Amino acid sequence: MDFEKKYIRNLDWLLILLLVCLGIFSFIGISGATTTANYEWKQVVWYAIGFLILATVLLFDYHSFGNLAYVLYGIGLVLIIGVLFTPEKSGAHSWYQLGLFDFQPSELMKIFTILAVAKYISKKDEQEEKIDNLKAMLPIFLLIGVPLLLILIQPDLGTSLVFIGILFCMLIVAGVPMRYFVMLGLLGAIFFASIAYIFMFHKDFFFDHIMKPYQWKRIEVWLDPYDPKYKDDGYQLRQSLTAVGSGQLLGKGINQGTQARNGWVPVGESDFVFTVIAEELGFIGSSILIFIYFFFIYRMLRIAMEAKDTFGMYVIAGVIGMYVFQIFENIGMTIQLMPITGLPLPFISYGGSSLVTNFFVMGIVLSIGMRRKKLMFE
Repeated sequence: MDFEKKYIRNLDWLLILLLVCLGIFSFIGISGATTTANYEWKQVVWYAIGFLILATVLLFDYHSFGNLAYVLYGIGLVLIIGVLFTPEKSGAHSWYQLGLFDFQPSELMKIFTILAVAKYISKKDEQEEKIDNLKAMLPIFLLIGVPLLLILIQPDLGTSLVFIGILFCMLIVAGVPMRYFVMLGLLGAIFFASIAYIFMFHKDFFFDHIMKPYQWKRIEVWLDPYDPKYKDDGYQLRQSLTAVGSGQLLGKGINQGTQARNGWVPVGESDFVFTVIAEELGFIGSSILIFIYFFFIYRMLRIAMEAKDTFGMYVIAGVIGMYVFQIFENIGMTIQLMPITGLPLPFISYGGSSLVTNFFVMGIVLSIGMRRKKLMFE
């Protein structure tokens, strides 16, 4: 434990204020999603627990987590492997069902992976070795690829894609030459072109070995939810678009929405909480929430630029990549910009394991900010 009162003056209180603002939006969105479950008050309890965890993390120098990065990564892998043998819930083996609450280890695995990759890259910096060749990048691909594949097996496509966002953001900050991103882009283009060719000319092989029919149907529903043959499958997205559009400029008012409150938008308290906010607060309220997210990312960028070492900078780079992807995907899926996945909206969607993990992450980010300078007489 390494904490002194003089660190308080380096604490980013504005970032904490932004977390409180997100908590207010969370309460509004969840309370408007249902009339019976009182999820909003349960979320308040999780927020209180989250702030306690954040305060506890601040007591420790962030290097403490760096020193344990590979141990935490190993623990995370054990939890991810173990969850594959748990009972299925919502079509996936993603949760440990602990009675009072469900625990999703993939949430913790995201920050454990970020810590491990940041540890590896910063060690290369200390040794004055650049990550400018495939040999140096291979451990990074392995550190991110292993949990990605394990989560994909659950199956949880949304969470596994978050790791790709983390990967690209950390590689960019690490100064990986642009030619490698071009190569990755070309490989991606070749991959998707091959998939398209197989789909067009070898449909049996495509549906037997690459994608199940129900998975392909999700893509078709996303592209055209109003197609009559997808009357049932496109219901959720159609209702979401109706709710967002009905909010117009100023919204219907807090707890005055109808789509989610009457059960027409399923899981309005979690995956589709932005739909509820857009319906009740309209374009103006939704824009304020998005602006808060922009400012939230900006404050983390400032902390990263002022970090006293590259480890702290790389950790925040991974965190930013994680949040930017999740925010874009979650909001995008409610307005048909992105396919529907089970990714929660950070700090807004209802869910204990997700919220507590996010506060743990922010505790590390704020710890990096508190210790960003060498203090006088230190």
